[in-house]
Amino acid sequence: MYIAMNRFKVIKGAEADFETIWRTRQSYLSELEGFVEFALLKGPEREDHTLYSSHTVWRSKANFEAWTKSEQFRKSHARAGQQNKPTSLGHPEFEGFEAIIVERNEGSPSVAAE
Repeated sequence: MYIAMNRFKVIKGAEADFETIWRTRQSYLSELEGFVEFALLKGPEREDHTLYSSHTVWRSKANFEAWTKSEQFRKSHARAGQQNKPTSLGHPEFEGFEAIIVERNEGSPSVAAE
């Protein structure tokens, strides 16, 4: 399993606009082999920003890398940065993780590490 995250420092007062951008986007993620799950996470508030993270789970790092080279990736990011006023401080910070240990509650679906 591979987890890909982008951390965003969202300008104070722009949180609703930022969330609307994500809610109204076309993601195309489900069209890609190996895509498991997406979540937009809201984190702690700081003096000048609120931390957010986009979080995707993939069956493998290769599946994620295929996404980044796909037409669906280009289409889903075509509007990035085109809003009327900026919502975040700087560019998102990418973090990628390969799962080493995964534990699930009994009865929950599991994803095999590849």
